[in-house]
Amino acid sequence: MSTKDYLEKDYYKVLGVSKTASKDEIKTSYRKLARENHPDANTDDPGAENRFKEISEAYNVLSDDKRRKEYDEARSMFGGAYRPGGAGPGGFDMSDIFGQGGGGGGAAGGERLSDLFGGLFGNRGRGGTTTRSRRGADVETETTLSFREAADGVTRSFQLSSEAPCPTCKGTGARAGTAPRMCPKCSGTGHESTNLGGFSLSDPCSECKGRGLVVDDPCPTCTGSGRGKSTRTIQTRIPAGVSDGQRIRIKGKGAPGENGGPNGDLYVVVHVKGHPVFGRSGDNVTITVPVTFPEAALGAEVRVPTLSGFPVTVKVPPGTQNGHTLRVRGKGATRKDGTVGNMLVTFEVDVPKTLNGDAREALEKFRAATSDYDPRDGLEARAKGA
Repeated sequence: MSTKDYLEKDYYKVLGVSKTASKDEIKTSYRKLARENHPDANTDDPGAENRFKEISEAYNVLSDDKRRKEYDEARSMFGGAYRPGGAGPGGFDMSDIFGQGGGGGGAAGGERLSDLFGGLFGNRGRGGTTTRSRRGADVETETTLSFREAADGVTRSFQLSSEAPCPTCKGTGARAGTAPRMCPKCSGTGHESTNLGGFSLSDPCSECKGRGLVVDDPCPTCTGSGRGKSTRTIQTRIPAGVSDGQRIRIKGKGAPGENGGPNGDLYVVVHVKGHPVFGRSGDNVTITVPVTFPEAALGAEVRVPTLSGFPVTVKVPPGTQNGHTLRVRGKGATRKDGTVGNMLVTFEVDVPKTLNGDAREALEKFRAATSDYDPRDGLEARAKGA
């Protein structure tokens, strides 16, 4: 990516957030936009893949504190955006700032900007060179897990398509039996510098397109680019305790690097299906268990299912109120450190819709025996006092 390209892109606008947005706001916006623009969900929209890549690129910069700081400093230094010729508000004219009659802060200002762009684009500053090795691109995919798979962890296979060295020429870009030669314009560095007075800006060489090599007899498969499409299947472990919408980074499983550069990373966005009985509250599994009125009033022991499939016996204390919750230790979701959360059991008093004669008679006797107890005593007074 060239310096000019970097300055032209407004990552905040791409994600639809303000420049003061928090990390959580950036993450929330990214997840929403990534889901809406994912190519798999927009097979009839050819522009979805480019939008998805722009969204991922913006998130990768703004979610990293160091890269976000460097990005903000670069844009604030140039008024927020680069516009060729400096026309219009908000843009700047490079000749005005760094030309013969403009003040760019002198040598000190030039060194600072050169150092800054060195951090952003991998340059070493004025007069420096860059390595031709290139880190592979990050790859993003999605997977859907069952409730239990999310709680316990699971190994999943992913079929990924990404750029890789051309299989015909092994990445050289040259036809079999020939070899590329060093670019005479950039002397193999892959970059050319433009002197702007106080400092110089480095862009990919216009002759070799940043490769540092010139191919005279190009490979017929990749037409000289040295790159091709690679489809591969990988297996990776989704850790236990993941939650719906979580984005997991798997280091080094993205697109292969170029010229000895490291691989990119794989990001997996996890979707978790609901469960008809269990729910989640952080590392805890939740369950609502119906009990009868006599069980709640007199106490009882009831069998409660667990996520492992083996039920446990839970004591219902006498006088249990509707909505009362008990904690069963070690029956929840697995945590990142390998320990297990708890199961939260909430009791719900179930009232029968119909009564036979004996049941009705027994309840009538119970009502008479407890006629001195009024659960609504003082309710109206408290309401008026509020």
